[in-house]
Amino acid sequence: MTAHAVAVPAAPVPVLLYHAVMADPPAWIAEFTVTPRRFVAQLDAIAASGRTPVTIGALAAHLAGGAPLPPRPVVLTFDDGFADLPGPTAQALAERGMAATAYLTTGALGPSPHSLLPPAPMMTRAQVPLLEQYGMEVGAHTVSHPQLDTLRPGALRRELREAKVVLEDLLGHEVRHLAYPHGYNSPAVRRAAAAAGYASAVAVRHALSSRRDEPYRIARLILRRGHTVADVEQWMAGRGARTAPYPDSLPTIGWRTYRRARALMRGPEFAG
Repeated sequence: MTAHAVAVPAAPVPVLLYHAVMADPPAWIAEFTVTPRRFVAQLDAIAASGRTPVTIGALAAHLAGGAPLPPRPVVLTFDDGFADLPGPTAQALAERGMAATAYLTTGALGPSPHSLLPPAPMMTRAQVPLLEQYGMEVGAHTVSHPQLDTLRPGALRRELREAKVVLEDLLGHEVRHLAYPHGYNSPAVRRAAAAAGYASAVAVRHALSSRRDEPYRIARLILRRGHTVADVEQWMAGRGARTAPYPDSLPTIGWRTYRRARALMRGPEFAG
């Protein structure tokens, strides 16, 4: 770069993070639940914005090697695997021809749930192939939904690999994309994700992603129950949040250190 050159800002790419879409959610997930009516209104706002929904796989391919993206992409993602996902939620997306990526916590899908997630209506393992029939991409969200950056190396590897294997057995093909539970990650976690065979991993960060984001720390905007259509419209315009990539802040690093110390005393725990 010459002395007079000016760095061009990264073009924002909204990557939205949804959880449950239901009218009467359990209290523990209510803050991160969108009602079906509001969800449909948000999808219609996305369509009206002129952005083109793509999967995380498409964004990851661009980040890894410059694969082409539409001029104004957006990514819709869904975490955990709540019961609405393979039904009305997937149907609403399919009716609008909207691509999306679902990240599933395999231990929460039954038949005998064993995860750190509190009780909630969840989809089943038998329903996982239905998501692809609706046109959704499927990724892994670990087995038990732990804070990955607090785990010992062996436990970390098991969470990443076993979820991948379960989903690959259900779908009959490779699963290449990961979502970190709670968004928590670290350099060691990102290296482990790559070593486990994932081509990308998404965090949270409540920030806009970009065409220069980090493939193993893709930023997402988390939808809360109080977010309105106006919020979604602002994000579609590339405004209203910071744009990744950017380094972790000192408070983020400090919070990670605290959680690791707490995990040594208490063991793995849910951090909702």
